Amino acid sequence: MKVVVIGGTGLIGSKVVSKLNEHGHEAVAASPNTGVNTVTGEGLADALKGASVVVDVSNSPSFDDDAVMEFFRASTTNLLAAEAAAGVTHHVALSVVGTDRLQQSGYFQAKQVQEDMIRDSGVPYSIVHATQFFEFAKTLADSATSGDTVSVAPIKIQPIFSGDVAAAVGRTAVGTPVNGIVEVAGPDTFTLEDFIRQGLAAHNDPRTVVTDPKGLYWGAALKESDLLPGPDAQLGETHFADWSSEQ
Repeated sequence: MKVVVIGGTGLIGSKVVSKLNEHGHEAVAASPNTGVNTVTGEGLADALKGASVVVDVSNSPSFDDDAVMEFFRASTTNLLAAEAAAGVTHHVALSVVGTDRLQQSGYFQAKQVQEDMIRDSGVPYSIVHATQFFEFAKTLADSATSGDTVSVAPIKIQPIFSGDVAAAVGRTAVGTPVNGIVEVAGPDTFTLEDFIRQGLAAHNDPRTVVTDPKGLYWGAALKESDLLPGPDAQLGETHFADWSSEQ
């Protein structure tokens, strides 16, 4: 089947394209780099010709609250309209475990709007909720750094390797639409403090990591388990320690 991957040249999208093509599907990477802009609609109609499935793993280039909201509103509006015109029968979107619990954050408010638009579109869909990626431990640290100290909330996290996320998205894309959420997570649970500390150590980053009861996660205050998946989550095969040892 033809699968168009929006954001198909990025970290997750490039892996999804590769995995689908390896399994005999026609996976097409669609992004501004390939002449497809979902915010303006440029190139969308041509890209979706003959497509059975659209996978959206795109992300806003800006994390400013207003910019993120505008990106997901405009992009999802244009994408869903183009899918309806092209006869696409399955819309797959990558989102985040706990999105509905993170609504103090402007970013996750925008992700919730994206999800709601998909649900209301009438197009059969599957939303893949993933936990934080291994690769973003440093990004999380940077967002919570003052001087040489990283202060993080006392919460738990079950991070996942990007390759395992891509595999889950690919499996979902070629499966039957669930018209609901599929959760994916890594095989191990950490405190956020330990995850970031180990992630920084893998890159010989000397910053000190401490727990701060008032610490926020992308602007949101969280309960201890807000970032953890439910009991039916699909678990990736890659352990953080094994991944870290290869960095």
